[in-house]
Amino acid sequence: MIRSVIAGVGSALPKRIMTNDDLSKIVDTSDEWIRERTGIKARHIADDSETTRTLGLAAAQKALVHAGCAASDVDLIILATSTPDNTFPATATLIQADLGITTGFAFDMQAVCSGFVFALATADAMIKTGQAKCALIIGSETFSRILDWTDRATCVLFGDGAGAFVLKAQEGDAGILASKLCSDGRHANKLYVDGGPSTTKTVGHLRMEGREVFKHAVVNMASVMNAVLHDANVPVLDVDWFVPHQANKRILEATAKKLGVAEDRFVITLDSHGNTSAASVPLAFDVAVQDGRIKRGQTILMEAMGGGFTWGAILARY
Repeated sequence: MIRSVIAGVGSALPKRIMTNDDLSKIVDTSDEWIRERTGIKARHIADDSETTRTLGLAAAQKALVHAGCAASDVDLIILATSTPDNTFPATATLIQADLGITTGFAFDMQAVCSGFVFALATADAMIKTGQAKCALIIGSETFSRILDWTDRATCVLFGDGAGAFVLKAQEGDAGILASKLCSDGRHANKLYVDGGPSTTKTVGHLRMEGREVFKHAVVNMASVMNAVLHDANVPVLDVDWFVPHQANKRILEATAKKLGVAEDRFVITLDSHGNTSAASVPLAFDVAVQDGRIKRGQTILMEAMGGGFTWGAILARY
């Protein structure tokens, strides 16, 4: 069977680190308040020279090196982002050009914090149907550009960054085993941006009903993870690592409890990255590969939930 194998991973973060103490100087909050409610201690914030394109490119280049691939091997690029450099063209095509790739195809995917999981599942389907053999999947965000820095309920949560996977078509037991994607647009007003080219003709700012998002996140993420495990016929105890979307430590704790697994099997990086939306899953995955936690042959379950609502999970043998 041809599977989509994770051949390489990479990530990139802006140079500037904003701590909770830094935030307390611009909005009515404190380090204790933020850590207690979210688990976040710091986040990276892009400067004017750092964009979704430049961060995504840096992560992609590292993933290619890790995979031992040349850019010319890539025939598909999917960039998951809610903060593209331009309304159009797709930022994925700009990264394609930066890498010197003139063949294949590239496009952006927008599913907010679930974007990378959606993009990974899409690339997997294209590889399995023979439309691509080597795919570069990137999650890159500059959410700091759409935050209301006077709203302490939201601006403390998010950061900027990028992560990337190289997927290769290979035979064998490794690779993506199963995926499950979901959405329910009835809840769009619980997490959204109050602007857009077709409505306000502005970029807008992120708005969120935190308690409602929390309630749905715990239920939806546990449900979709159980569904993908069922589809792959893999018991939850056989999963070596869970790599979740890094939204809020309380959500992760509640999800682990609902699944009946120990929290120490969850890769958690939100303390130093905050919520980087579509970048959070590949960023956390890369951190765990680099520090030696995630090893070849292990079974990894990735999941995310974002505005829309959208949510999904992917089970893979690394």
